[in-house]
Amino acid sequence: MNPGESDTLSVNPKQGKGRHVVILKIGGNELDDDAFLFGLVQAVKSLQKDGKSPIVVHGGGKTIADFQKRLGLEPRFIEGLRVTDVESLDVAEMVLSGLMNKRIVRQFVNEDVRAIGISGVDDGTVFVEKMWHPQGDLGRVGEVQDVDTGLLTTLLEADIVPVISPISIGAFDGLSYNVNADHVAAAIAAAMGAIKLIFVSNVPGVLIAGRVVRGITADQCEEWITEGSISGGMVPKVRSAVDAVRRGVTQAVITNLAGVQEDGGTGIIGTAGGSSQ
Repeated sequence: MNPGESDTLSVNPKQGKGRHVVILKIGGNELDDDAFLFGLVQAVKSLQKDGKSPIVVHGGGKTIADFQKRLGLEPRFIEGLRVTDVESLDVAEMVLSGLMNKRIVRQFVNEDVRAIGISGVDDGTVFVEKMWHPQGDLGRVGEVQDVDTGLLTTLLEADIVPVISPISIGAFDGLSYNVNADHVAAAIAAAMGAIKLIFVSNVPGVLIAGRVVRGITADQCEEWITEGSISGGMVPKVRSAVDAVRRGVTQAVITNLAGVQEDGGTGIIGTAGGSSQ
Protein backbone atom coordinates (compact mmCIF):
# COMPACT_ATOMS: atom_id res chain seq x y z
CA MET A 1 0.00 0.00 0.00
CA ASN A 2 1.39 3.42 -0.93
CA PRO A 3 1.78 6.26 1.59
CA GLY A 4 -1.49 8.14 1.79
CA GLU A 5 -3.62 5.13 0.87
CA SER A 6 -5.67 3.38 3.52
CA ASP A 7 -7.83 0.30 3.21
CA THR A 8 -9.58 1.34 6.43
CA LEU A 9 -10.66 4.80 5.31
CA SER A 10 -14.27 5.26 6.34
CA VAL A 11 -16.45 7.50 4.21
CA ASN A 12 -20.13 8.11 3.62
CA PRO A 13 -20.45 9.17 -0.03
CA LYS A 14 -24.25 9.24 0.14
CA GLN A 15 -24.11 12.66 1.79
CA GLY A 16 -22.48 14.11 -1.32
CA LYS A 17 -24.90 12.53 -3.78
CA GLY A 18 -27.31 14.80 -5.59
CA ARG A 19 -24.74 17.61 -5.66
CA HIS A 20 -22.11 18.05 -8.36
CA VAL A 21 -19.21 18.43 -5.93
CA VAL A 22 -15.83 19.55 -7.27
CA ILE A 23 -12.78 19.55 -4.99
CA LEU A 24 -10.05 22.11 -5.69
CA LYS A 25 -6.78 21.42 -3.93
CA ILE A 26 -4.40 24.39 -4.02
CA GLY A 27 -0.80 24.51 -2.89
CA GLY A 28 0.47 26.97 -0.36
CA ASN A 29 3.23 28.33 -2.59
CA GLU A 30 0.70 30.17 -4.75
CA LEU A 31 -1.21 31.81 -1.91
CA ASP A 32 1.12 34.81 -1.65
CA ASP A 33 0.18 35.75 -5.22
CA ASP A 34 -2.81 38.11 -5.36
CA ALA A 35 -3.31 37.35 -9.06
CA PHE A 36 -3.52 33.63 -8.28
CA LEU A 37 -6.08 34.21 -5.53
CA PHE A 38 -8.16 36.38 -7.84
CA GLY A 39 -8.02 33.68 -10.51
CA LEU A 40 -9.03 31.05 -7.95
CA VAL A 41 -12.11 33.04 -7.00
CA GLN A 42 -13.06 33.44 -10.66
CA ALA A 43 -12.67 29.69 -11.21
CA VAL A 44 -14.92 28.97 -8.23
CA LYS A 45 -17.50 31.47 -9.49
CA SER A 46 -17.45 29.75 -12.87
CA LEU A 47 -18.01 26.35 -11.27
CA GLN A 48 -20.93 27.71 -9.25
CA LYS A 49 -22.42 29.28 -12.37
CA ASP A 50 -22.26 25.84 -14.02
CA GLY A 51 -24.22 24.30 -11.14
CA LYS A 52 -21.22 22.79 -9.35
CA SER A 53 -20.57 22.84 -5.59
CA PRO A 54 -16.87 23.63 -5.05
CA ILE A 55 -14.84 22.78 -1.96
CA VAL A 56 -11.32 24.20 -1.54
CA VAL A 57 -8.56 22.32 0.30
CA HIS A 58 -5.25 24.16 0.72
CA GLY A 59 -1.69 23.61 1.81
CA GLY A 60 0.84 25.95 3.36
CA GLY A 61 3.93 25.53 1.21
CA LYS A 62 6.89 27.81 1.73
CA THR A 63 5.13 29.91 4.38
CA ILE A 64 5.37 27.05 6.87
CA ALA A 65 9.06 26.62 6.05
CA ASP A 66 9.66 30.37 6.42
CA PHE A 67 8.12 30.40 9.91
CA GLN A 68 10.04 27.24 10.87
CA LYS A 69 13.31 28.92 9.94
CA ARG A 70 12.40 32.05 11.93
CA LEU A 71 12.06 29.80 14.99
CA GLY A 72 15.29 27.93 14.31
CA LEU A 73 13.56 24.80 13.01
CA GLU A 74 14.86 23.00 9.94
CA PRO A 75 12.21 22.00 7.34
CA ARG A 76 12.58 18.34 6.31
CA PHE A 77 10.65 16.23 3.80
CA ILE A 78 10.34 12.54 2.96
CA GLU A 79 8.87 11.87 -0.50
CA GLY A 80 7.22 15.28 -0.49
CA LEU A 81 5.75 14.81 3.01
CA ARG A 82 6.72 17.35 5.68
CA VAL A 83 8.42 15.85 8.74
CA THR A 84 6.52 17.39 11.67
CA ASP A 85 7.82 17.33 15.24
CA VAL A 86 5.77 18.94 18.03
CA GLU A 87 7.28 22.40 17.52
CA SER A 88 6.80 22.21 13.76
CA LEU A 89 3.21 21.10 14.28
CA ASP A 90 2.48 24.28 16.22
CA VAL A 91 3.88 26.28 13.31
CA ALA A 92 1.91 24.28 10.74
CA GLU A 93 -1.36 24.69 12.62
CA MET A 94 -0.91 28.44 13.05
CA VAL A 95 0.01 28.95 9.40
CA LEU A 96 -2.49 26.55 7.83
CA SER A 97 -5.58 27.01 9.99
CA GLY A 98 -4.90 30.67 10.70
CA LEU A 99 -2.87 32.78 8.30
CA MET A 100 -3.34 30.88 5.03
CA ASN A 101 -6.93 29.79 5.61
CA LYS A 102 -8.16 33.29 6.39
CA ARG A 103 -6.19 34.78 3.52
CA ILE A 104 -8.19 32.60 1.11
CA VAL A 105 -11.52 33.20 2.83
CA ARG A 106 -10.92 36.95 2.85
CA GLN A 107 -10.34 36.91 -0.91
CA PHE A 108 -13.62 35.06 -1.50
CA VAL A 109 -15.59 37.39 0.75
CA ASN A 110 -14.07 40.45 -0.92
CA GLU A 111 -15.33 39.09 -4.27
CA ASP A 112 -18.85 38.48 -2.91
CA VAL A 113 -18.47 34.70 -2.64
CA ARG A 114 -19.74 33.21 0.61
CA ALA A 115 -16.98 31.13 2.20
CA ILE A 116 -16.15 29.72 5.62
CA GLY A 117 -12.70 28.53 6.69
CA ILE A 118 -12.37 25.34 8.72
CA SER A 119 -9.81 22.63 9.38
CA GLY A 120 -10.18 18.88 9.58
CA VAL A 121 -10.44 19.31 13.35
CA ASP A 122 -13.66 21.36 13.19
CA ASP A 123 -16.75 19.29 13.93
CA GLY A 124 -14.56 16.18 13.67
CA THR A 125 -14.52 16.43 9.89
CA VAL A 126 -11.28 14.50 9.34
CA PHE A 127 -9.98 11.88 11.78
CA VAL A 128 -6.51 10.42 11.32
CA GLU A 129 -3.97 7.97 12.67
CA LYS A 130 -0.22 8.48 12.75
CA MET A 131 1.33 7.81 9.36
CA TRP A 132 4.24 5.38 9.24
CA HIS A 133 6.66 5.77 6.34
CA PRO A 134 9.30 3.18 5.35
CA GLN A 135 11.91 5.89 4.79
CA GLY A 136 11.72 7.40 8.27
CA ASP A 137 9.61 8.79 11.12
CA LEU A 138 7.40 11.67 9.94
CA GLY A 139 6.50 12.76 13.49
CA ARG A 140 3.01 14.16 14.01
CA VAL A 141 1.85 13.46 10.47
CA GLY A 142 -1.52 11.79 10.07
CA GLU A 143 -3.09 9.36 7.62
CA VAL A 144 -6.81 9.87 7.02
CA GLN A 145 -9.04 7.20 8.57
CA ASP A 146 -12.49 8.77 8.63
CA VAL A 147 -14.27 11.68 6.96
CA ASP A 148 -17.53 13.06 8.35
CA THR A 149 -19.28 14.93 5.55
CA GLY A 150 -22.03 16.45 7.70
CA LEU A 151 -20.60 19.94 8.14
CA LEU A 152 -19.44 20.14 4.52
CA THR A 153 -22.87 19.12 3.24
CA THR A 154 -24.54 21.72 5.45
CA LEU A 155 -22.27 24.46 4.10
CA LEU A 156 -22.81 23.44 0.48
CA GLU A 157 -26.57 23.37 0.96
CA ALA A 158 -26.30 27.00 2.09
CA ASP A 159 -24.23 27.85 -1.02
CA ILE A 160 -21.16 28.47 1.13
CA VAL A 161 -17.73 27.42 -0.11
CA PRO A 162 -15.85 25.39 2.53
CA VAL A 163 -12.16 26.34 2.64
CA ILE A 164 -10.33 23.55 4.44
CA SER A 165 -6.98 23.51 6.21
CA PRO A 166 -5.57 19.94 6.33
CA ILE A 167 -4.79 20.01 10.06
CA SER A 168 -6.84 17.11 11.43
CA ILE A 169 -7.61 15.30 14.68
CA GLY A 170 -6.19 12.01 15.97
CA ALA A 171 -8.79 9.27 16.14
CA PHE A 172 -7.28 7.72 19.28
CA ASP A 173 -5.36 10.48 21.06
CA GLY A 174 -7.44 13.56 20.15
CA LEU A 175 -4.32 15.53 19.20
CA SER A 176 -3.79 17.72 16.16
CA TYR A 177 -1.91 16.20 13.23
CA ASN A 178 -0.39 17.69 10.13
CA VAL A 179 -1.80 15.91 7.09
CA ASN A 180 -0.65 16.33 3.53
CA ALA A 181 -3.30 18.47 1.85
CA ASP A 182 -3.29 16.23 -1.23
CA HIS A 183 -4.30 13.27 0.93
CA VAL A 184 -7.05 15.26 2.65
CA ALA A 185 -8.41 16.46 -0.69
CA ALA A 186 -8.54 12.91 -2.06
CA ALA A 187 -10.27 11.57 1.05
CA ILE A 188 -12.88 14.34 1.06
CA ALA A 189 -13.48 13.86 -2.66
CA ALA A 190 -14.20 10.17 -2.10
CA ALA A 191 -16.40 10.87 0.92
CA MET A 192 -18.44 13.51 -0.87
CA GLY A 193 -18.85 11.45 -4.03
CA ALA A 194 -17.18 14.26 -5.97
CA ILE A 195 -17.47 14.31 -9.75
CA LYS A 196 -14.01 15.84 -10.05
CA LEU A 197 -10.87 16.37 -7.98
CA ILE A 198 -8.49 19.01 -9.30
CA PHE A 199 -4.97 19.41 -7.93
CA VAL A 200 -4.06 23.00 -8.81
CA SER A 201 -0.28 23.23 -9.07
CA ASN A 202 2.22 25.80 -10.35
CA VAL A 203 2.89 23.59 -13.38
CA PRO A 204 0.42 22.66 -16.15
CA GLY A 205 0.44 18.96 -15.27
CA VAL A 206 2.77 15.99 -14.70
CA LEU A 207 5.91 16.74 -16.70
CA ILE A 208 7.90 13.84 -18.15
CA ALA A 209 10.95 14.87 -20.18
CA GLY A 210 9.63 18.43 -20.14
CA ARG A 211 6.24 17.56 -21.66
CA VAL A 212 2.82 17.39 -20.03
CA VAL A 213 1.47 13.84 -19.90
CA ARG A 214 -2.25 14.00 -20.69
CA GLY A 215 -3.17 10.62 -19.22
CA ILE A 216 -1.37 8.48 -16.65
CA THR A 217 -2.13 5.10 -15.07
CA ALA A 218 -1.44 3.99 -11.51
CA ASP A 219 1.33 1.66 -12.69
CA GLN A 220 2.96 4.44 -14.69
CA CYS A 221 2.84 6.71 -11.64
CA GLU A 222 4.82 4.25 -9.54
CA GLU A 223 7.28 3.50 -12.34
CA TRP A 224 8.04 7.18 -12.84
CA ILE A 225 8.29 7.77 -9.07
CA THR A 226 10.77 4.87 -8.75
CA GLU A 227 12.95 6.15 -11.58
CA GLY A 228 12.78 9.75 -10.31
CA SER A 229 10.85 11.26 -13.21
CA ILE A 230 8.13 12.18 -10.69
CA SER A 231 9.60 13.54 -7.46
CA GLY A 232 9.19 15.95 -4.57
CA GLY A 233 5.77 17.47 -3.99
CA MET A 234 4.36 15.86 -7.15
CA VAL A 235 4.62 12.39 -5.54
CA PRO A 236 1.75 12.80 -3.03
CA LYS A 237 -0.32 14.54 -5.73
CA VAL A 238 -0.22 11.68 -8.20
CA ARG A 239 -0.66 9.03 -5.51
CA SER A 240 -3.61 10.91 -4.04
CA ALA A 241 -5.17 11.31 -7.48
CA VAL A 242 -4.85 7.57 -8.12
CA ASP A 243 -6.28 6.80 -4.68
CA ALA A 244 -9.27 9.08 -5.29
CA VAL A 245 -10.13 7.43 -8.61
CA ARG A 246 -9.84 3.99 -7.02
CA ARG A 247 -12.31 5.13 -4.36
CA GLY A 248 -14.91 6.20 -6.88
CA VAL A 249 -14.12 9.83 -7.75
CA THR A 250 -15.15 10.20 -11.39
CA GLN A 251 -12.17 12.26 -12.50
CA ALA A 252 -8.87 13.38 -10.94
CA VAL A 253 -6.70 15.96 -12.69
CA ILE A 254 -3.38 17.67 -11.97
CA THR A 255 -3.11 21.07 -13.64
CA ASN A 256 -2.46 24.77 -13.09
CA LEU A 257 -5.08 27.46 -12.55
CA ALA A 258 -5.45 28.12 -16.28
CA GLY A 259 -6.16 24.44 -16.84
CA VAL A 260 -9.07 24.41 -14.37
CA GLN A 261 -11.37 26.12 -16.85
CA GLU A 262 -9.70 24.79 -20.00
CA ASP A 263 -9.78 21.07 -19.12
CA GLY A 264 -5.99 20.96 -19.31
CA GLY A 265 -3.46 19.05 -17.28
CA THR A 266 -2.84 15.39 -16.50
CA GLY A 267 -5.76 13.06 -15.86
CA ILE A 268 -5.61 9.75 -14.03
CA ILE A 269 -6.80 6.93 -16.28
CA GLY A 270 -7.70 3.36 -15.45
CA THR A 271 -6.17 1.60 -18.42
CA ALA A 272 -2.67 1.18 -19.74
CA GLY A 273 -1.38 3.99 -21.88
CA GLY A 274 -0.91 7.71 -21.51
CA SER A 275 0.26 10.17 -24.09
CA SER A 276 2.10 13.46 -23.96
CA GLN A 277 1.02 16.59 -25.72
